[in-house]
Amino acid sequence: MFYFHIPFCKQSCHYCDFHFSTSLKYKEELLDAMLKEIELRASYLEDNKVESLYFGGGTPSILEAKEIDQLIGQVAKYFEISSGAEITLEANPDDLDKKKVQDLRNTEINRFSIGIQSFYEEDLIWMNRAHNSEEARSSIMRVQDAGFENITCDLIYGFPLLTNTKWKGNMQQLIDLDVPHISSYSMTVEKKTALAHMINKGNTPTLNEEQSAEQMLMLIDTLTSSGYEHYEISNFAKPDRYARHNSNYWKGKSYLGIGPSAHSFNGNSRSWNIANNALYIKGILAKELPLETEQLSKNHRFNEYVMTSLRTKWGIDKKYVEREFGSDFLNSLLKNIEEYVYNKDVNISDQGIITLTPTGKLLADQIASELFIVE
Repeated sequence: MFYFHIPFCKQSCHYCDFHFSTSLKYKEELLDAMLKEIELRASYLEDNKVESLYFGGGTPSILEAKEIDQLIGQVAKYFEISSGAEITLEANPDDLDKKKVQDLRNTEINRFSIGIQSFYEEDLIWMNRAHNSEEARSSIMRVQDAGFENITCDLIYGFPLLTNTKWKGNMQQLIDLDVPHISSYSMTVEKKTALAHMINKGNTPTLNEEQSAEQMLMLIDTLTSSGYEHYEISNFAKPDRYARHNSNYWKGKSYLGIGPSAHSFNGNSRSWNIANNALYIKGILAKELPLETEQLSKNHRFNEYVMTSLRTKWGIDKKYVEREFGSDFLNSLLKNIEEYVYNKDVNISDQGIITLTPTGKLLADQIASELFIVE
C-alpha cells in the first residue's frame, strides 16, 4: 500500500490539526522531493506489489492531473502496481469542477473520497470549509456523471449547529445519491486549532458528548437500515464496496507513506516523516530521509492489533492472538474484557471472534485502552 500526503489546502478548517500549508509557493519543489523519496525508499516494502494507492492530505485535489500521473508513474517505476489496484483521491467539492473531473478521468484515479462534511451552508461556514452547500451536492453528481462509481463521502456529526433533523438530512442526501461508501466522524477538539480557540474564548459552545453518542446511534440505525454495512466504527459500505486501502490498515498490512508527516509501517517498525515542508525538502535533497523510526515491541504490536481489529466487523481473533503473541497475552485479553462481555458491550462468538456490540461501539477507544499491555 502507498499513501501520499499532499500538504496543501486553500484554507484552514477550524477543527483540523493535520499538517498542511495554505501557500502553494513550494509545491513544485515538494512534489519533486516526493518523487525522490519514492526512489530512496524503494526497498522499504518486503512485497513489491502495490494493491492500493491513496492521495490524502491536506487537499490532494489541489494537484493537477499531470502531477498525479507523475507520482503514480514513479511508483510504477519501482513497484508493481496491480492491474486492479484501488487508487483513491481525497477531494474537496469546490475542486471538482467539470474540467477537473474530466482531467482526472484521464488519470489512473478510480476512487474518490469527497469531503462533504455537511450539506448545510451555515455548518460549512462555521467549519470554515472552502465549498458551499450547492457544491457539496453537485460535486458528487458530477463525478458520478463522469463514470466514477467508486465513491466515498465524509460527514461530521456532534457539533453545536447540527440538530438531529439536519443530521438526518445530511445522511439522507447521500442515501438518495446512492453513494456506495460513507465515512462519518464525531467532531473532536484538537489543541491549537481554531475550534479550540473559539471554545476557550466562549465564541462557540463546547462539544456535547451526549449529542455525539445520540447522533452516532442515529448514523448506525439510518445507514444499516438503508442497506449499508457497518464494517468499521466510522465506515459504512454497500455490499462488496469496502475501502480496500483503509481495510488493509485495520488488518495490519504494511504500507509506505510519502511526503511530509506521512507514516509508514512494515510489520516490525513504524516511521514518520518530519511535519515541515521546508525541512522535508532539504532532507530529501541531501538524500537523508527526514524521518523518525520506532521499533515495535511485542507489546506494541499486540496493542496495535487490538486497537485496529476491535474497530472492525472482523474483530479480534483469539486463535490469532495465541498463535502470534502467546497464551499470556490471550489470558490478559480475556481477563480485561470480562467486564465488557458481562455488560454486553462486547461479544465473543463460538469461533472465538471478539467484536463490539452497538453500545460497545460508543466505548471503542475506552475498551481498547483497557485491553492494552502496558510496558
